[in-house]
Amino acid sequence: MQQKGGDGLFKNNSSKKITLFKKNISAWMIMLPSILLFAFFVWAPLFENIRLSLYDAQGIRTIKFVGFENYIRVFSHPSFWPAFRNTFYYIFWSLLLGFWIPIIIASLITETLYFKGLFRVGVYFPNILPGLASVMLWGFFFRPGKTGVLNILLDKIGIEPFTWLTTPGWTIPLIVLTLTWKAAGSTALIYMAAISNINQDLYEAATIDGASPFKRFLHIMLPSILSLGKTLLILQIIAVFQILYEPLVMTNGGPNNASISIMQLVYKYAFQDYNYPMAAALSVLICIVLVALTLLYFKVTKNVDDAN
Repeated sequence: MQQKGGDGLFKNNSSKKITLFKKNISAWMIMLPSILLFAFFVWAPLFENIRLSLYDAQGIRTIKFVGFENYIRVFSHPSFWPAFRNTFYYIFWSLLLGFWIPIIIASLITETLYFKGLFRVGVYFPNILPGLASVMLWGFFFRPGKTGVLNILLDKIGIEPFTWLTTPGWTIPLIVLTLTWKAAGSTALIYMAAISNINQDLYEAATIDGASPFKRFLHIMLPSILSLGKTLLILQIIAVFQILYEPLVMTNGGPNNASISIMQLVYKYAFQDYNYPMAAALSVLICIVLVALTLLYFKVTKNVDDAN
């Protein structure tokens, strides 16, 4: 009897597994094309990039295995540490400007009683423009000398022209301002969608109690979008860490490497020096840093959530 019971239990478990497999097979078949495309376009180039970083090469044709020599060359390159430092400057200014401005825009439009649709279209309009076109537009706006649009406007009120993009202390904040103008509208719409899900009874109760718009923002709106803000924060850090064409077009990394980014250095290795192994090595280092930042972020936010 015990043997029969054991066989019945085994058959029962087997039938459950078969049933579960049949239920999941359609889901796996739907996911299979995406998995194959992801493996082909992401994992295969990633592993090939790691392999290339360990070789000496002519173009992309590997010649001999050199180990970590390309990584040593990257670290000893005179432009590496300025580019690495500047990249974190970009992140700092983007968090100071680009992270809070969309939240402020979303809260102001939410508190607006009339023409909300018009304001939404207005803040989203810069996202319609091609990225390169917006960068060139702001490049003309901040051009040094008397031909820059901003200097022309300042000259009308008697202020001398200023060398905006050729002053080292101003280049990174101005480039980040360009980024913020381009991307803040779409992020603000995401925040507005989250704010629309907040229970309106909370706003009505706060209004009856005499809470100001700032207090409603601080005690109702901000806590409600906190989890969304965490996600967008890490996505913003990852995106800004890979900034490339903005400093490339506006300043070409100058003056004197004051605005060069780590991705621009990858571009320089690959398409100016044609040193693909060094470009691959630096790309691997960027990937490691981004993974470390992501893990650190989730560790910190998990500790904060557990403390709360």
